[in-house]
Amino acid sequence: MIIRFPKCYTIVVVLTLCCIHFAEAQLTDLARLEYSFIPSSKSEDQYTRLRALVNYPIKIKDKDYLVLGAEYNRIILNLADNYPFNTDALNRLHIIDLSLGYTFKTGKNWRLGLKVNPRIASTLTSKLSSDDIFLNGGVFAIKDRTDAKDLDKPYRLILGLTYNTTAGIPFPLPFVSYYRRVNNKWSFSAGVPKSNLKYFFSEKSMLQVFTALDGYFANIQQPLLVNQRIVNTISLSLAVGGFGYEYCFTKHLVAYSYIGYTFRLNNVLRNQNRDEVFQLDDLNAFYLRTGLKFKI
Repeated sequence: MIIRFPKCYTIVVVLTLCCIHFAEAQLTDLARLEYSFIPSSKSEDQYTRLRALVNYPIKIKDKDYLVLGAEYNRIILNLADNYPFNTDALNRLHIIDLSLGYTFKTGKNWRLGLKVNPRIASTLTSKLSSDDIFLNGGVFAIKDRTDAKDLDKPYRLILGLTYNTTAGIPFPLPFVSYYRRVNNKWSFSAGVPKSNLKYFFSEKSMLQVFTALDGYFANIQQPLLVNQRIVNTISLSLAVGGFGYEYCFTKHLVAYSYIGYTFRLNNVLRNQNRDEVFQLDDLNAFYLRTGLKFKI
């Protein structure tokens, strides 16, 4: 049974990936190395992603920072099943992000963040063109009381608007994330792209139950002829749930691992208008993501 997901679902995933880079990485992560793996069920196909990220904050004045960032994702698609077209051009996808962010205090507890994020997302099998380049960005208001000594239940609220040229929507869309530390053993985070309920064995060791969105959107430099139609882009959108574990070697160095199962998976070849042309393997499968990060 092939499950078809509406184009809007893919749009949401693409937009939330832009959000996660700012809200989760640019605000706290100075560096990150990560490995993701999805072996397709009842299929020889596999999805692997290698990710490296670095952010460099530059203090402009008291509590105001300019943040320069770069991120590289290498996506390896082992399409081993029999497809009615040559899949060689899809074996490697590259997503390269450069980012320029600025964050400053706007009140006692509020901070404003701005980000511009040019992106290259492509198979990179030939010379770079304008079709490989996308522009993302956003504006975010952050109320961070996670270090407040006067609160029994510290929290962080992020409200924002994001814009992403891969989405095909000519206006910004909202973004909301809310985190609260309930007590010394429990915390929760609610929002998109990730929600979780976390249990603290100690301040160094944490277990969580999570749901999250993941995916990508990239240009195919050597278009394919599939079902008598030209394919120019490829996208993956998935929703996953499972368990995660984090261990803090120091206050700033953290190892993490997430194990789960996809309950929505949509891997699609699209034409120039981003209409679905061909559905790749869409069977739900095991999900693994693990890595090491250095945070503020």
